[in-house]
Amino acid sequence: MTETGRKAQITGLEDISTMALVTLFSRAIESQSDAPILRDEWAVQMSEALRPALAASPDPLRRTLARNEIKPILRLHVALRAGHYDQVTRAFIDKHPHGVVVNLGCGLDARFFRIDPGQAFFFDLDLPEMIAFKRHFLPESERYRMIAQSVFEPDWMDRVAEAGERPVLFLAEGVFIYLEPNQVHTLISRLQQRFPGCELVCEVFNRRWLTWPFKSIANWSIQQISGMAGQPIYHFGIHKSDEMESWGKGIHLLDDWTYFDPNHPKLSWLRWFGKRELFRKILWTVHYRLS
Repeated sequence: MTETGRKAQITGLEDISTMALVTLFSRAIESQSDAPILRDEWAVQMSEALRPALAASPDPLRRTLARNEIKPILRLHVALRAGHYDQVTRAFIDKHPHGVVVNLGCGLDARFFRIDPGQAFFFDLDLPEMIAFKRHFLPESERYRMIAQSVFEPDWMDRVAEAGERPVLFLAEGVFIYLEPNQVHTLISRLQQRFPGCELVCEVFNRRWLTWPFKSIANWSIQQISGMAGQPIYHFGIHKSDEMESWGKGIHLLDDWTYFDPNHPKLSWLRWFGKRELFRKILWTVHYRLS
């Protein structure tokens, strides 16, 4: 990474959401911890390159990132989620060595470089400002491409289709929960129509916690954990993992996963929540096939 590159990266930092930086630093800090849940050397390099600019930021939260001050529960959440999505992606590639993986709302994630995908094709999709910033850090190649578009602009699918007739896995890690329900419905319908037989792995929120009085509790908790008073409120939720099957013919639940399933030692006392159904599936992941 050249000095010129570092200056270019810092230039676009103001356009990057604080939450994207929080997830980046969470992966970096966890990577350097004892017995890390995942190893992400690119996250470590990016966080080190950004640290001086964040330390000088007028935003107090960004300055805390420069000091690696992220609440352990948030760092754990990010690491466990990223580790699981890595695992699902590896399993998909093992089954489909020449398949395609599309990371929707990718942020500053570097999954392509973490999992050594062999001959598979990867696409990272996010808004133009995010992709412009990310391109200063991560090198594109024949099998790794970035697409600078909103997920709601359907012509990005043309870029993915250029990879040819291949099995496709879509990842929506921490994306759908911020969208409106009708937006999620429309997007899934488009994926199913354009890529029949594709798989979708996405994080979902429990709709019960979007209603009073649970919503105020959930919002307060999210803001306390993230440290961001202005943290976006979740909008999309489902009641149970197979709910999307009712959205249309050909939508089939393959699997689901919660943060408590690994029973990881780093969960410590949080494992208690995994034994209570009300809390076990507040935020979890579902895996569907869209036939």
